[in-house]
Amino acid sequence: MSRSVNSVPPRLAVVGNPGNRRVGLFQDAVRAAGLPRARTVSWLEVLGKDAVFLPGETVRIDSPGEDTEVERLLRGVDDPTRVEGSARWYAGFTSAVRDVARAATGAGAVLLDDPEDIAVMFDKRLCHGVLEAAGVPVPDSPTSGHAAPAVRGWADVRDLMAGHRMPRVFVKPAHGSSASGVLALETAGPGRVRATTSVERDEEGRLFNSLRVRRFTTEREVAAIIDTLAPDGLHIERWLPKASLRGRVADLRVVVVAGRATHAVVRTSRSPMTNLHLGGARGDLDEARAATEAAGADWGEALAVCERAAACFPDTLCVGVDLLPATGWRRFAVGEVNAFGDLLPRLTGLPGSGAEGLDTYAAQVAAVLDRARNDRALTTP
Repeated sequence: MSRSVNSVPPRLAVVGNPGNRRVGLFQDAVRAAGLPRARTVSWLEVLGKDAVFLPGETVRIDSPGEDTEVERLLRGVDDPTRVEGSARWYAGFTSAVRDVARAATGAGAVLLDDPEDIAVMFDKRLCHGVLEAAGVPVPDSPTSGHAAPAVRGWADVRDLMAGHRMPRVFVKPAHGSSASGVLALETAGPGRVRATTSVERDEEGRLFNSLRVRRFTTEREVAAIIDTLAPDGLHIERWLPKASLRGRVADLRVVVVAGRATHAVVRTSRSPMTNLHLGGARGDLDEARAATEAAGADWGEALAVCERAAACFPDTLCVGVDLLPATGWRRFAVGEVNAFGDLLPRLTGLPGSGAEGLDTYAAQVAAVLDRARNDRALTTP
């Protein structure tokens, strides 16, 4: 990925929350590439139907998260830590993304992110179905794809687990992110259940995200949480035993830019959730690679699994793939594909990826420049 600037560099715009760290990191990458500052179009402008795009702009869509007013408008609650409302959030967000696409395309701008790709990635049931249909290894799921049965509450979850012989599953809000509302659920006979989650439930039955992982061990408690989550949609998938590093379970976030796996970080935890904000920690990538190769597996093939997952979303420049190594580091599956999975500050590119020395945002800017140069070469006599 060359960092050279063409004679007529692309004019960039980013849809995001001004002042947010994501927008700031992208602007840093734009500046480092010697390009004019990207024009920022705020999510509040988009939601207010006031967003304007310019002819010839290249438009990047970034996360609407970490803004209280944007969250209130999308989710319909005043407390951003609330879990409920994800279905409303999804409807509002995907509608807004389609508004961006219509306005940008109508103005003669070019999108780096496809609205339909984003809609699928933010529905775990649809995303799982797309990956499975493409032959990408994923955990077994009874709620995969468009034809998935509705999950109306704890009774349905319990029946699906029993019917599919899945005593250990992850139950996930269909439209959640950052482990919001996720339960790692284990059953061992009638009435015996344990759920590990970051969800808190107050005296009024409302659900909140917290930064502390906790366990619920009664069916009454678990049923109350799942029954509250169910109206927003739930996805269930088999809980795969994951590999470990230094006594901690491990998985990887792999960033794929323009079809190539460019960045990877190992996430380790003592709980089933490896998210860094829930107490997870970065592991040693070289150690993970060595464990894979010692097991007789191909590290390059593990990265290729992520590239195959990203290829399911060909009109989106960059995605983050959650890669799950099975116990023993011999096999890998894809847990999720994230539209905004590139927030990995200071992480530089993998050797041989073409993004050596570049962070995730700089790699995307370099890919935009390469695309512009290639397009120009095709049109030059």
